[in-house]
Amino acid sequence: MQVSKKLVNSVPGSADDALSGLVACNPAIQLLQGHRVALRSDLENIRGQVALLSGGGSGHEPAHAGYIGKGMLTGVVAGAVFTSPAVGSILAAIRAVTQAGSAGTLLIVKNYTGDRLNFGLALEQAQAEGADVQMVVVGDDSAFTMQKKAGRRGLCGTVLIHKVAGALSEAGASLEEIVRRVTAAAGAMGTLGVSLSPCSVPGSGPTFQLAQDELELGLGIHGEAGVRRMKMVPADEIVKTMLDHMSSPSNASRVALEPGASVVLVVNNLGGLSFLELGVVAGAAVRCLEDRGVRIARALVGAFMTALEMAGVSLTLLLADDELLGLIDAKTTAVAWPNLARVPVTGRSRVLAAPEEGPTVEEPVPAGAASPQVRLVLERVCSTLLGLQEELNKLDRAAGDGDCGSTHARAARAIQEWLNSSPLPTRLSQLLSTLARLLLEKMGGSSGALYGLFLTAAAQPLQSRSDPAAWAAAVEAGIEAMQRYGGAAPGDRTMLDSLCAAAEELRALQAPGANLLPVLVKAVQSAEAAAESTKNMEAGAGRASYISSARLELPDPGAVAAAAILRAVLEGLQSQSV
Repeated sequence: MQVSKKLVNSVPGSADDALSGLVACNPAIQLLQGHRVALRSDLENIRGQVALLSGGGSGHEPAHAGYIGKGMLTGVVAGAVFTSPAVGSILAAIRAVTQAGSAGTLLIVKNYTGDRLNFGLALEQAQAEGADVQMVVVGDDSAFTMQKKAGRRGLCGTVLIHKVAGALSEAGASLEEIVRRVTAAAGAMGTLGVSLSPCSVPGSGPTFQLAQDELELGLGIHGEAGVRRMKMVPADEIVKTMLDHMSSPSNASRVALEPGASVVLVVNNLGGLSFLELGVVAGAAVRCLEDRGVRIARALVGAFMTALEMAGVSLTLLLADDELLGLIDAKTTAVAWPNLARVPVTGRSRVLAAPEEGPTVEEPVPAGAASPQVRLVLERVCSTLLGLQEELNKLDRAAGDGDCGSTHARAARAIQEWLNSSPLPTRLSQLLSTLARLLLEKMGGSSGALYGLFLTAAAQPLQSRSDPAAWAAAVEAGIEAMQRYGGAAPGDRTMLDSLCAAAEELRALQAPGANLLPVLVKAVQSAEAAAESTKNMEAGAGRASYISSARLELPDPGAVAAAAILRAVLEGLQSQSV
């Protein structure tokens, strides 16, 4: 078994070090000497209020210490990774808040056997000492369709219980009232998780194995197996499956998602999911719920209760009336609670109409009479770039993110779609300007911006004439714009190496009576030679400039693409001159 790499000082000390790090950066939290306990630094301010203690195993950060603060938890007791905390430490925390003058203590515990036992034992001992202590066990897992003797596991929904209890305590509610209100809230809540990868405890390997094309539905936050494995499908389908499972009438732990219901939605990163994927899931959850007629009163998206680096997500739904929403909205100083918008997600406009485009530089010119040559040349360029997609991606992997070919293919497909749906402008300057706007919108990345700059600037010399000399001037203008804004120069291992080499030959077109095709042949040959020579250059600009030159053994993909475009233009013109 391969042990996972972790940024820790030692496996046994990782929980202590993590808690100490949080406290070191947060003056509002202090450690209880001799115990793995974190408490509010202003304990004197809880006098006369109910103290709220929670906790459990480490590895779920920011839970639980991230929720310490005014309006949420008074303190937490942390165990080792995925291990219930010690009874002695729990009891010490109860004594600390009791001695600070709290009006009773509520223990908020996730439904796991170890947590129930250890917090329960501490409760019994504290009560024997005369402390007023009660415990609420949270079980919000909606994975199992049949009720198990052990009950529903405590998952991310516990964080919402922290928030509700904290708001009630801050408002001066009694211990009995808080217990009653949070018990009702916990019963109107459900959570379901899905994972693409396991987690791994420091010093150990992965907690389970998943094939590359599989995901696990309904797993716990300690790497426990879920209710079933599924094949990978698009995110929309995964989210729909999750919500269907959570709300199915055959599910004994279902959330009653009836049309018209109002919910608080939590989209929780289980630790290793990218924020890009988290956004995709969040959008899918909102759409799916609203399609069911469910009103999303509040939405929280982020990492609230994790399972180390598990690449997965959980959805929590809390059925909430206005009174409960007021508690969710109440202020808190807890660092891990988000700056939540206190307005419903459902029912608001999400799109602002785009501003009208400003007037074009050129007067509108009737379309539809452009030379057939132009269309054939563009088609040849597109087919060339599509054929080079994999080769360009391979070249780009050595010095970039491996998407140069994909980016150029995206541009080619956009041009093809435009060719099939629109007549071409009659004037070449307007054609280049239109292509520039198309690539800026559809191609993306620095390549899209550079091509857009080149075409926009190249269009200017062609406004009044379109003879070969004007084409040479257009290329010079395009290169000058790329250099001015892009910062690269010939010799920097970029597409400019190919373009500048071609421009040198194209200057011959400025001579009276110059023949376009022979000059263009030399220009293409120079561009291809320049592209090949980039493999011997040290990158001076672009992403490749951050890579050791020893790794740059292949030609620059941008230079290769530029030379290929020029070759396609030449071949397109030659095919029509035969």
